[in-house]
Amino acid sequence: MKKTFYLFMLLVLCLIPVLSACNSDKTNEGGGSGSEGDSGDKKYKVGILAPAVTHGWVAAVAYHAEARAKELNSEIEYQIQTSSNAEEMTTQLDDLMTWGAEAIVAFPQWEGMEVPIQKAIDEGIKIVNFDIVIDSEDVYRVAGDNEDMGIQGAKYVVDKIGTEGNVVILEVPSSGSVSELRGKGFTETMKEIAPDIELHTYATQFTREDGLKDFADILTSLDQIDVVYSMDDETSIGVLQAIKESGRTDIKVVTGGGGMQEYFNMMPENQDIWIQSALYSPAMVKDAVDVALKVLKGEDVEKETIIPTTIVDRDNYKDFLDENSPY
Repeated sequence: MKKTFYLFMLLVLCLIPVLSACNSDKTNEGGGSGSEGDSGDKKYKVGILAPAVTHGWVAAVAYHAEARAKELNSEIEYQIQTSSNAEEMTTQLDDLMTWGAEAIVAFPQWEGMEVPIQKAIDEGIKIVNFDIVIDSEDVYRVAGDNEDMGIQGAKYVVDKIGTEGNVVILEVPSSGSVSELRGKGFTETMKEIAPDIELHTYATQFTREDGLKDFADILTSLDQIDVVYSMDDETSIGVLQAIKESGRTDIKVVTGGGGMQEYFNMMPENQDIWIQSALYSPAMVKDAVDVALKVLKGEDVEKETIIPTTIVDRDNYKDFLDENSPY
């Protein structure tokens, strides 16, 4: 019996290392705060708040934000919420806080978001606003440069037609500082580099319908137009339709702004007109997601990130095509 007992104990002692090794292969599954990604590093929880629009520039914000979040899936866990008004966005902000978001990338288009955003900040959540300014020293912001869009537009015009000619400026007073800053950058730069160019300013809206209607009227009032300084791609599409329907051949440049796929695809179609867009792309929201991750990692990040203007025309439009983009 003793011999049998000793043999049994020897067998048990031999099995203990094997059982221990099997148990150590168990992995830590799941994401979120305190969880680990494929590399074993912590995965951060990042919430994304965007307007619920199914098309156009605003819709593309949510599209690009989610695309970047998916690219960062080894480092972050994310939730994206879309809303139709400030009240709905406030509720979703609360939902993200309950979920455990450590940072929130927000595109708060409506008034009344200052208080709920400050509440989130007070609870220790990092907030990165895309485009919109919120009056809080603790909010990070990522945006384009509206004034620089005008500056680069003026340089583009002079490059294409020289320092003489007639330029129609299509401003949009209802857009507030957007039109004001783009117009300021354009007119001040034109006066500096091409003071002999004549500037004619008209009001319109950031829609193709208004671009068509208003520019059709402008065409009847001016016999010679060399350039149309439009501040928006949608407006420019309407302008181009008005030019086509009028049969006019004097216009050599039509600018735009935003970064619209449909507009990009029009650029190579007409070799007689330089069709241009100064990017204020919804894809910039990817930088906002990057800022959120850097802040959570403890990296040194500027409170405001202003992205320089990129000019797109028929020479480089292919570099900016994205067939899946809603804008």
